Amino acid sequence: MGQDQTKQQIEKGLHLYQSNQTEKALRVWMRVLEKSADPAGRFRVLGCLITAHAEMGRYKDMLKFAVVQIDTARELEDPDYLTESYLNLARSNEKLCEFQKAISYCKTCLNMQGTTVSLQLNGQVSLSMGNAFLGLSIFQKALECFEKALRYAHNNDDKMLECRVCCSLGNFYTQIKDYEKALFFPCKAAELVNDYGKGWSLKYRAMSQYHMAVAYRKLGRLADAMDCCEESMKIALQHGDRPLQALCLLCFADIHRSRRDVQTAFPRYDSSMSIMTEIGNRLGLIQVLLGVTKCWMIQKELDKALESIEKAQELAEGLGNKLGLLKLHCLCERIYRTKEQQRELRDHVVKFHECVEEMELYCGMCGESIGEKNNQLQALPCSHFFHLK
Repeated sequence: MGQDQTKQQIEKGLHLYQSNQTEKALRVWMRVLEKSADPAGRFRVLGCLITAHAEMGRYKDMLKFAVVQIDTARELEDPDYLTESYLNLARSNEKLCEFQKAISYCKTCLNMQGTTVSLQLNGQVSLSMGNAFLGLSIFQKALECFEKALRYAHNNDDKMLECRVCCSLGNFYTQIKDYEKALFFPCKAAELVNDYGKGWSLKYRAMSQYHMAVAYRKLGRLADAMDCCEESMKIALQHGDRPLQALCLLCFADIHRSRRDVQTAFPRYDSSMSIMTEIGNRLGLIQVLLGVTKCWMIQKELDKALESIEKAQELAEGLGNKLGLLKLHCLCERIYRTKEQQRELRDHVVKFHECVEEMELYCGMCGESIGEKNNQLQALPCSHFFHLK
């Protein structure tokens, strides 16, 4: 298969993919990969396969194609191709919650400056790196990366990147409990979709609606949360976007739990858990198990709550997700206080404070810890943050 035929077949696959015929598109692209003798065409088709598998939540396949793409980039001996392939390798590892590897590949990208294409990719590299630091609960570095990604987006007038960074910032502020900013950023992302997103994939709209739903729930605006989550889920189902379906199911379950409707919440958590397990989103699994634990606590089934905590703790330790561990120690503290088991209670109080110290989650102004309750925060240019009050 020559250069022109390769191009035609790639375009054919893209057309099928955009009209939601994903499996047909994948077959076309795989044929190109087997038959094309054009390395640049092969590189491009691998990029299409990586994106498609990412959106379907087939992260192990995404990683497999990213590794093949690096070999193709080396064959082409072009620094731009190499940077792009390392970015795909970083993103695959980030999705598989291999955060240290993702950060390492991002650093490789930043050290491999080629030409203008590499410079345009720097924003995406910074975003992926920020997501990985956030997965490890290294908040200051995560914020630095997100701010950098935002600067690249503004300098290159890249609205799609800006939209993605705003969603990540929404997630960031949700985690450190500044719920006003957690809502502000996905609302900004939704505005970008409305103003510029006519030709964009619907996933951008779905993503911003999901992050708005999470913030609304945290703010106690449960009807608004439900509306946004339903809209996001509708798009996720249309597009076969498994990762987003899992997140929406988790959000639905959390909304029902906030209404203390545990019987409706449990099956949603179960559905979310099975997709998270299938796609390998271990960070998502920790969130699901935290929700399940809180449901058992509402029902005063404390031994069952402790079983869920044990599973979540194993995952959080494996990933190095310190915020997950902090939340689990906090829940254990409440359980052992109720059970009047003083030795276990003290143990978890100590571990909770160790987590706060490790994450440097305290205000430089008042010395109180950050992220215990909803508080407006202000970030300094050095990415340290403090209570606005």
